[in-house]
Amino acid sequence: MPRPESMPVRWGVSVVWQTLEHAKAEASGCTRCRLSGSRTQVVWMDGNPESDLMFIGEAPGFHEDRLGKPFVGAAGKLLDGLLEYIGLDRSGCVICNVVKCRPPSNRNPEPDEIASCTPYLKAQIEFIKPTVIVTLGNFATRFLLERQLSITRVRGQIFRAFGAKVIPTLHPAAALHSGGVGSPQFALIRSDFDLINRELAKARPVPAPAPAPAAAGPVAPAPDAGPLVEQGSLF
Repeated sequence: MPRPESMPVRWGVSVVWQTLEHAKAEASGCTRCRLSGSRTQVVWMDGNPESDLMFIGEAPGFHEDRLGKPFVGAAGKLLDGLLEYIGLDRSGCVICNVVKCRPPSNRNPEPDEIASCTPYLKAQIEFIKPTVIVTLGNFATRFLLERQLSITRVRGQIFRAFGAKVIPTLHPAAALHSGGVGSPQFALIRSDFDLINRELAKARPVPAPAPAPAAAGPVAPAPDAGPLVEQGSLF
C-alpha cells in the first residue's frame, strides 16, 4: 500500500455550480435518489465555510434530519467538546456528511445514494478548500480515500487528498458506545485532535515581526538662554 502521506485520490465527478451557494440551493430540493422521499430536509452543513478545518461523517441521523444540521445529537455534543479541547467551536470549522439525507432507520447508504450526493460533497471541498479534512469513522474514511481501510489502523495518520491533509479518526459514536469520555476510544480520538491542532497551527500564517523602533537621532543642544544674571544685580 502506498505511504499514507503520498496516497493519490481522484474522483471522476465534475462540479457544475459556480458557487457553494448554488450547490446548496440545488441540494435543498434534490430528488436524485430515493432518500428524497423519506427525508424531512436536506442536511447541508454547519460551521464556517471560510475556515481551514472540515469534518466529514457518514449521513444524517434522526435529530439531524429534524433540525437540518449535522452532528446535533449525542455524538455531536461529544464533537463539540473535542473542538473546545483544541480551542475551537463550530465557527472555526465546517461539519458535513457524505450523504445529505437521512437513510431510513439509519441504515447504511446504498451505492446509488452515495453517487447522487458525491458531486455535492466535492463541491463543498472544492469551494471551501480546507487545509485539514477529518474523516469520522470507517465509512467516510473509505469513501474519501477510495480504499477499504480499517479506521483502527489508519486513524491518527496523515493522508493527502484534494489539496488537503486528511486525518481519519474514530466516529464520536464509537466512544459513546464504549463508555463515553472515559473510554479508550475517546482517548484515541482526543489524541487525534492533538494532531489536528498541530497541523492547523502549521497552516496558520506566521505573524510578521514588529518593526524595530527608529534609532534615536542626535540630541539637539538646548537654546542659548543668554548670560546668567545674579539676583543681587536686579536691585
